[in-house]
Amino acid sequence: MTRTQAKLKHTLAELDGAGRTIDDARTLYELGRDENDEATLREALAQIDVAEAQIGKLEFRRMLSGEFDGKDAIMSINAGAGGVDSQDWADMLLRMYSRWGERMGFGVKLMDVQEAEQAGIRSAEIVFEGEFAYGYLRAEIGVHRLVRISPFDANARRQTSFASVMVVPDIGETDDIDVEVKETDLRVDKYRAGGKGGQHVNKTDSAVRLTHIPTGIVVACQAERSQHKNYATAMRMLKARLWDLERQKREAKMAELRGEERSIEWGSQIRSYVLQPYRQVNDHRTGTKLGNVDAVLDGDLEPLMEAFLLGKGSAQTAADDDEV
Repeated sequence: MTRTQAKLKHTLAELDGAGRTIDDARTLYELGRDENDEATLREALAQIDVAEAQIGKLEFRRMLSGEFDGKDAIMSINAGAGGVDSQDWADMLLRMYSRWGERMGFGVKLMDVQEAEQAGIRSAEIVFEGEFAYGYLRAEIGVHRLVRISPFDANARRQTSFASVMVVPDIGETDDIDVEVKETDLRVDKYRAGGKGGQHVNKTDSAVRLTHIPTGIVVACQAERSQHKNYATAMRMLKARLWDLERQKREAKMAELRGEERSIEWGSQIRSYVLQPYRQVNDHRTGTKLGNVDAVLDGDLEPLMEAFLLGKGSAQTAADDDEV
């Protein structure tokens, strides 16, 4: 409750600040008009720009008002069709999101990674710790496509690679969310943690992999040296995945009752990153196109995320109005 009150007070203070900026702009405009003073009029326009930026920030913050948007996020990256190129693409996505998390000031913790034989990774699990981590990263759920000249093709042919990104909120252990996991439904595998070699490779079977037999969901954690800690973290990740599965079922049922058509996220291509024959990132959901592919791959994702979240919020507002 105290945390919620603090957030509300902060939001109200920002609203008051935007209101004062608008009042200042109005006063400057009236003064400049009465005195025919161009410098004062320019200052009034500058204040309007400041107010627009403040309001835009508040509008975007409103898009992150979902029940779990303020939570930490658990991301899973999986290589798809495309063989070694897709495994390399999955590794590129891991770097991209890690860099984005660092830019945003989030704690970025690699919980598990399954390295591929030739290059790249087969899968990875990452936790992003910080306020609104899930709110931002839910914009990334879906299939990501890369088009480039394959560095693994001796004939230098163009290759299309796919990797999927799944994000769930870290619901933790203290929330009033009842996710039951029966021991009889679990297969627990304990193994030696992998790595790049040397002193960072574990010498004991501290890594833990949990398989939820009824759903087939698999999670793993090798971030800690303690097997007990890895088990606890993996269990938290599993509960988050199970919660998200139930959420998807509920949403699918509601969509069916409303007669809506919704694309299946796993099979939908949300974004393309084209390096050849031209250079462009294209978000197919919003139509946002960016030419600086290198910056995006280095973690500059805010324009893509904001375009999606603002559009999603506008659509939700319209749907709410229709219901009323």
